[in-house]
Amino acid sequence: MAGQTQQLSESVVIRSLRRFRDRYFPNGGKVVKGSLTPVVDAVGEPQPGSLDSLPVDVQFLIMTLLSPADICILGATSRYWRAMVRDPILWRYFLHRDMLNWPSIDHVSMPQLELLDAPLINEDESLDDREEWSDKGMESKVDYMSEYLKGCPSCRQQWLPSRPTYEVVTSFLQSLVPSSEPRYAMLGPGMEQLDVSLVTRLLRAPDVLPVSGTPHRQINGISYMFNNQHKFNILTLYSTNRAEREKARLQQQSISNKLFTFEGTDDSGYPIYSPAPQVQQVCQVVDGFIYVANAEPERGDGESEAAQIRAVLSCAEGSATRPLLVLSCVSREESEEVRITRLQTSTSRNRARCRTPCVNIAKRLGLPQLANPWMVQDTVAESLSGLLEGVSWLLRCSGVKLYGS
Repeated sequence: MAGQTQQLSESVVIRSLRRFRDRYFPNGGKVVKGSLTPVVDAVGEPQPGSLDSLPVDVQFLIMTLLSPADICILGATSRYWRAMVRDPILWRYFLHRDMLNWPSIDHVSMPQLELLDAPLINEDESLDDREEWSDKGMESKVDYMSEYLKGCPSCRQQWLPSRPTYEVVTSFLQSLVPSSEPRYAMLGPGMEQLDVSLVTRLLRAPDVLPVSGTPHRQINGISYMFNNQHKFNILTLYSTNRAEREKARLQQQSISNKLFTFEGTDDSGYPIYSPAPQVQQVCQVVDGFIYVANAEPERGDGESEAAQIRAVLSCAEGSATRPLLVLSCVSREESEEVRITRLQTSTSRNRARCRTPCVNIAKRLGLPQLANPWMVQDTVAESLSGLLEGVSWLLRCSGVKLYGS
């Protein structure tokens, strides 16, 4: 069924692109050798160039092999391609195809998933109803292209404004000045349910995050050194003692979470939790939160997890400014042999995943409804891949000036 859905989606895109080209070149015209842009005949009719005259199926295949930035460059080559690459159906297809493979998403780049749940726009309202050289007619339509470009990780990094040289120098000088050590509370089922302990791997990976010591404070945590320059502290909050966690993990059973008290449900039927006193004490002194979500397939209780996250964020004044990093964690990377076999037997690109996509994690945890800045980052407990990217974002949100970022 998934494969049929993808095939239908491709056919809809090709049909939309074909109708637009037929409208742009109504009389066909002759191909001008060596030309990549349309020319205009004596009566003002645009004529196709060499690239324009390719079958629409081939043009669509070319665009599927290009990066988003390359597609935008292609759109700058002529009026025809400018309009062609802005087809909303094309970018809706790209969103469906790619967003489940994005390794991170945040409060700024999260696409509006409700737009993708809406019925497909009427094909008669696609590109062939607007002038190719004007934005008129696009005002009432969904801008899937912008949704894609703001969410795609490669686009986020590529099109960030460059920092002036003086800011880079200032950042370096500020990094030499000792600053307060930010502290973060870490909690979540991914700390306890996975076969590989993320916390244990953190303590034994000096090449990734060296341990710099345990501060002597009222509430203790482990201090780490990021990029050999910036110290930060993590206070881990477990739902119960180690013996109970290990027994529940081996038997794949749920355990009573001693970090929260269930208070009932609200008018909509959603659960309500209140943090335990020791959790409230921690939340009042930390600068942000790290939530370790279990991203292995078919794991996680969305409503309870979302309610517990809201309870943690709301138990201290001014918590709306504190960042939330969600580590979408699995135990191990799959081997190359298993990955190749799965890709060969899978009928859909979106099913070729051994983890819950980070956009789905964000939706499951209700993150788009939070006032706090948040980020979801794919992470592997065994290799700690993805961890540094998440920590870098967390430190920047806490006001830490990272040299070179």
